[in-house]
Amino acid sequence: MTVLRSVLLFVLAAVAEIGGCWLIWQSVKEARPWWLAGLGIVALGVYGFVAALQPDANFGRVLAAYGGVFVAGSLLWGMSVDGFRPTRTDVLGALVCLAGVAVIMYGPRR
Repeated sequence: MTVLRSVLLFVLAAVAEIGGCWLIWQSVKEARPWWLAGLGIVALGVYGFVAALQPDANFGRVLAAYGGVFVAGSLLWGMSVDGFRPTRTDVLGALVCLAGVAVIMYGPRR
């Protein structure tokens, strides 16, 4: 149950962080309304709280592992929201990052 909870928190954190960054991007780079940037800032704040809910108490481990989730999640977001089409090397890189997440977060502790 702890691994499932951790994975769900990583997914929720990715949606909040990537979504927040995307909203700010839309406001600044795509000349969309300013209030989208405000919503993005709120979403980034939510990300910080969600990340803190991870069952592992080690900040460095959680944020290092989350980096891999962010990489894969960003590609998925781009595909689903912006029509981005990843290359084979994009996909391979994301899979390597997710393997890193598994090793860092769920590998055996000595």
